[in-house]
Amino acid sequence: MKITLNPNAKDVATRDALVAEGGFGKYYTDHMVICEWTEKDGWAEPSLIPYGPLSLDPATAVFHYGQEIFEGMKAYRQPDGGISLFRPEANARRFAKSAARLALPEMPEALFLETVNALVSRDAGWVPNKVGESLYIRPFMIATEVGLGVRPSNKATYILIATPAGAYFDPSKAVSVWISTEYVRAALGGTGEAKCGGNYAASLVAQKAAAKEGCDQVVWIDAKERKWIEEMGGMNLYFVKGKGACASVITPKLTGTLLPGITRDSILSAAKDLGYKTEEVMLSIDDWREGVASGEITEIFACGTAAVVSPVGQAKSAMGTWVTGDGQPGKITMEIRNHLLAIQHGTTSDNHNWMKKVI
Repeated sequence: MKITLNPNAKDVATRDALVAEGGFGKYYTDHMVICEWTEKDGWAEPSLIPYGPLSLDPATAVFHYGQEIFEGMKAYRQPDGGISLFRPEANARRFAKSAARLALPEMPEALFLETVNALVSRDAGWVPNKVGESLYIRPFMIATEVGLGVRPSNKATYILIATPAGAYFDPSKAVSVWISTEYVRAALGGTGEAKCGGNYAASLVAQKAAAKEGCDQVVWIDAKERKWIEEMGGMNLYFVKGKGACASVITPKLTGTLLPGITRDSILSAAKDLGYKTEEVMLSIDDWREGVASGEITEIFACGTAAVVSPVGQAKSAMGTWVTGDGQPGKITMEIRNHLLAIQHGTTSDNHNWMKKVI
């Protein structure tokens, strides 16, 4: 990899102060990675360069036809001071799958991992030390052919940036959600399984509607029957049935319209580690409302790379409002969150070989 160091890199004291300030996506590390692809020559050698603006022609394809994908992944500080990535191979595979769906070039897994390791190694000082905090890593790819013809781009650019990240949501508070019956996130055959910007852009109007109802997030239902629960905003959902050791932890089944979240998949294993039964199911709005009313559904939480685990306390919809339990973060929710964070920060056994050491 070609490496050009940033002559204006933050000094240690300034960098540490920015990391300590916390937040999400507020500050960015000193460097980034760029790698070009052309239909003729394939992938070029990646370059690690100073973080800075991009220069693109106004007729660049991504601006007009939305050929773009991205990933979200994290690096965590370990007890020995080292740094490890959480399931980076899974991100590499999903990045390639998203690229195929958007008619972009699939980046080889080894090349993807090389770029991530290079950036994290170079900007290691930006990785926070506190439990629950991490370096959030954002790989993305855009179509860079110049021209207005509607066709798959014959040029693409892969870019990798990173930002120190605190908690996306306050885990001590349960969020409220608005179940949207007016808008849908995805339909079969669409881009629901791909991690592309268009999915998120189309969600913002529903997010505004949720905010108008006094809710923190929107929950999507299916496009066909308009009754099956799918996702919460950009996160997967989980429901806890029962209490104590006999509880079951369930999540909506992957149908081809939901994003196959890496945290979602990890929680299926993490919950089993803790002795809970897990199941992937079709869950309707009625199942949700009636389950809460009867007390069968005792806890709800959302999960994703940015937030890890976020408790859900209240749901609102055109059919009414209902509160799960006492509306506060549930015991099992927090147990799963703490177990997953313990694996990520290296304070408990990683029986799944999820953590990959960088330095």
